[in-house]
Amino acid sequence: MIRHNPENERIKHAYLGFLREALGRDPAALDAVAMALHRFETFTGYLDFRTFDREQAGEFKAYLTSLSSARSGSPLSAATIAATLRILKAFFSWLADQTNYRGKIRASDCQFLNPNANNARIASARRPSRAPALEDIRRVIMAMPSGSDIEKRDRALIAGAIISGARLAALASLKLKHLDLNARTIFQDAREVRTKARKTFESCFMPVGDDIREIIESYVGFLRTERGFGDGDPLFPKTAMRSDPLAGFVPDGLSREHWISGGPIRSIFREAFARAGVHYANPHSFRNTIVKRAYDMRLGLEELKALSQSLGHKSLVTTVSSYGEVPHHREVEIMRALAERKPVEPTEEIEGALRKLLAQIEASRAAQQ
Repeated sequence: MIRHNPENERIKHAYLGFLREALGRDPAALDAVAMALHRFETFTGYLDFRTFDREQAGEFKAYLTSLSSARSGSPLSAATIAATLRILKAFFSWLADQTNYRGKIRASDCQFLNPNANNARIASARRPSRAPALEDIRRVIMAMPSGSDIEKRDRALIAGAIISGARLAALASLKLKHLDLNARTIFQDAREVRTKARKTFESCFMPVGDDIREIIESYVGFLRTERGFGDGDPLFPKTAMRSDPLAGFVPDGLSREHWISGGPIRSIFREAFARAGVHYANPHSFRNTIVKRAYDMRLGLEELKALSQSLGHKSLVTTVSSYGEVPHHREVEIMRALAERKPVEPTEEIEGALRKLLAQIEASRAAQQ
């Protein structure tokens, strides 16, 4: 049974190189492209890409709806199907302009890889996010043991996630030198920290409580004074392992290496939430918690903008639209209160703030066009 097509492999290699070198796509994006192309080739039985046409596109779309997720066993989600089709449309559109493929593939046939309108709406719809309450996160942290080196790291890891708002990949790649405890800042240097889109920025500690900040300070002191860690060592190092004649490989304190993937961090979160009896929340959802905290504190526009920049966003619109969804019950409360509020004359300060916000929205729209 054919498992690959030499011509296809060559052009796939060229396309992935184009995405990596010309468009600067990161490894995760390239993996998604490779998976989509693999699904398509599995469907066609590894036929040459030159055979692509609108009929093949339509049959492949039907084929995707019959597939199941390898992880959950349930049918592929509308979002996964839409993403796969979007990747393939981009690939075949690029392929139609390549030597030896030009004239074989019609650019108009690529349009048949668009998902139908209903599935596209389902895939792009925003669902209510399940952000943990700050008090639940605090309960999780305070319930964690902190006797061993590994336990100290695990506790500080979750404290660090909420006080920094950093993404999982950034947490895994932070070094001690990136943390300034006196200034209460974190320098997310893209040369060393795996930030989104390799953006370099300095973030500040989030307003989540002195008790959480003190956990970070105590942990950093422990690493530096008791374990001899220096500026170039990981802030949250992976677990060292040793061989045991009876138990095989077992944990043996902290190494001086960074985690390569986020899997171990997610496992730490799952175990900590389960121990505290709190519904699991993934690390990324902590960013939603931080924005909700900002709402609860009734921050002004300038204060919200500062928090937005600390999350790595150039625009406040990004922060509010991505992480600032108002829960429905709170929406009802706000709208009822507004209905009872008497109108007031806008002050110069309010008008100025609204002008700034509208300017940010217009700039954001212009950047997306």
